[in-house]
Amino acid sequence: MPGNSFGKLFRITTWGESHGKGVGVVVDGCPPKIPLDEEIIQNMLDRRRPGSSPASTGRKEPDRAIIMSGLFEGVTTGTPIMIMIYNKDADSRAYEKYAELFRPGHGDITYMAKYGIRDWRGGGRASARETVARVAAGAVARAILDRGKIKVVAYTIELGEVKAKKRDLGVIDRNMFCSPDMAAAEKMEKRVISVKKEGDSIGGIVEILVKGSPHGLGEPVFDKLDADLAKALMSIGAVKGVEIGSGFKAAAMKGSENNDPITPRGFSTNNAGGILAGISNGDDIIIRVSVKPIPSIRIEQGTIDRSGNPTTISTKGRHDISAIPRINVVCEAMVSLVLADHLLRQRAIQ
Repeated sequence: MPGNSFGKLFRITTWGESHGKGVGVVVDGCPPKIPLDEEIIQNMLDRRRPGSSPASTGRKEPDRAIIMSGLFEGVTTGTPIMIMIYNKDADSRAYEKYAELFRPGHGDITYMAKYGIRDWRGGGRASARETVARVAAGAVARAILDRGKIKVVAYTIELGEVKAKKRDLGVIDRNMFCSPDMAAAEKMEKRVISVKKEGDSIGGIVEILVKGSPHGLGEPVFDKLDADLAKALMSIGAVKGVEIGSGFKAAAMKGSENNDPITPRGFSTNNAGGILAGISNGDDIIIRVSVKPIPSIRIEQGTIDRSGNPTTISTKGRHDISAIPRINVVCEAMVSLVLADHLLRQRAIQ
């Protein structure tokens, strides 16, 4: 089956291309009587919208969410929710010169190999523009999680090798890179400006924290909560790695170091990242994702054209220097979608 849908009981299907008429999502399985309106969705979409930092693209999209169905008198009806977001500032002219070329780091060459055709306007379906629909769906999922007092927050702990040394969540909204370390945020800004002048791009690491997760979310074997979270986050185009809890550091630990001792008050440490045997243990869920540098850069690189002839390419146009911080809310959305799905699945067996 085409991979445009995600989830089981709480299921979404996204559609649309970067330079098409618009993008959107159909959300199926949302319970009835959940308070929801376009403003709730807009609040999340505004966090993804470009222009919030020097790392952002110059494309100016209002990203106004329009709820087409599934809502009546301010609450969900239990029927499919369709959300539409029109593209208002798509300019395909800058991409015409690349129509016959494969851009390094992009899905151009793989889409052509799979379908025998590709939409070269801004990357088409492979563009990060598709994530607008995910964020809209994530806002619906968050409305469900709010009823259970489950909170999901993402923040930048590394950008261009500048690392956050603090975890002060109170300052995330006070700097343009959504970092929990104000001093690191200032260094991140300088790093982005420097790389931008070079015509290059940078990557980083986003941490996602889930507070208030109940016990028991997740299914045995193939639908483990951590497995579904990893799949959800890896489905974001710029994400190249996911770790939960101690993650890759666990490989260098002894069992006595990595195990989380259990006390009458709960776990004394959280190397498990809130998940044991694929099922949430009631502790904070902690996830980190590795975000690759944006592949569209002005520096000249080697490539080939559609006929296989060698050539070079310098990608000009309106591009982010880094997917961070705009990707942060996308990560929150994908985690929220997984949690909402597993919350409904857990309620079904209880």
